[in-house]
Amino acid sequence: MARTEGDTWDIVTSVGATALIVSAMRAVEARKAEPLARDDYAQHFVAATKVEAPIFSELLEDPAVAQEPDVQLFSSYLGARTKYFDDFFLAAGATGVRQAVILAAGLDVRGYRLPWAPGTTVYELDLPKVLEFKKQVLDEHEARATATVHDLHVDLRDDWPAALRAAGFDPTQPTAWLAEGLLPFLPGVAQDLLFQRIVDLSAPGSRIAVEDFGAPGTQADRMSNAMEKEDGALQRIFKSIVEDDAPPSSLWFGDDREDPAQWLTGRGWTVEATTAGELLKRYNRAPLAGEDELTDAMGQSRYFTAVLGA
Repeated sequence: MARTEGDTWDIVTSVGATALIVSAMRAVEARKAEPLARDDYAQHFVAATKVEAPIFSELLEDPAVAQEPDVQLFSSYLGARTKYFDDFFLAAGATGVRQAVILAAGLDVRGYRLPWAPGTTVYELDLPKVLEFKKQVLDEHEARATATVHDLHVDLRDDWPAALRAAGFDPTQPTAWLAEGLLPFLPGVAQDLLFQRIVDLSAPGSRIAVEDFGAPGTQADRMSNAMEKEDGALQRIFKSIVEDDAPPSSLWFGDDREDPAQWLTGRGWTVEATTAGELLKRYNRAPLAGEDELTDAMGQSRYFTAVLGA
């Protein structure tokens, strides 16, 4: 079923379940001999959902499933993405940034696993059911935050800046913003408004890191089409969270939107971009290029960081 404006979800339905997929892949990545990123809580999130689709438990319990080529590919892709954004936050902290905002945080646990600079506050924004589930699992495993973490139960299509300010966010201080795995799940108008609000709340020296799938009909749809053609665990994973045998792209909005990197550049931000394929080459993993449609599609996913000048 296609997305609609104002729709909602929990951790095992629709968009919320994509956070569960990311956790499952982070759990697979964490078990590799040399993981690009290590999230020891990811496996606990997957286990706690008791989701009916057996593929999730198989990923954690059956080594043969975890070793399937598409699972290894997708876990490496997400491992590289995770490391890239981890490094972004650590670099921001090294420049003196002491407040971070994770938009659509999902099951992100950077507030509990990264070595934040003393005095850092992390604001996590997502729907109530998603953040409540995460907090419950973290409490059950006695997780200890490595920064001051504020969970803000808010829909990014609503007035989230007001919630951010009410929680103590200071727009006069530089901020590190993260939009990871988010943009395709927003209508075009909401995406454009998101970046306008970020700019309005950003003091000089602020930074942002973004995963950008590009314009409708391009990168996101290429990945969806390639996943549809795969006959393996990855296809089973996505089929388990969509309705009526719909493609993965049914979870996304395909309307027009601004190019965020160009938009930010025009407003005084200095942008540096890369791709998933380039990252995996940098991290000494097999490059995502030239093998098959899914590999190429993932390899062309774009990431960028931007810094606001004085």
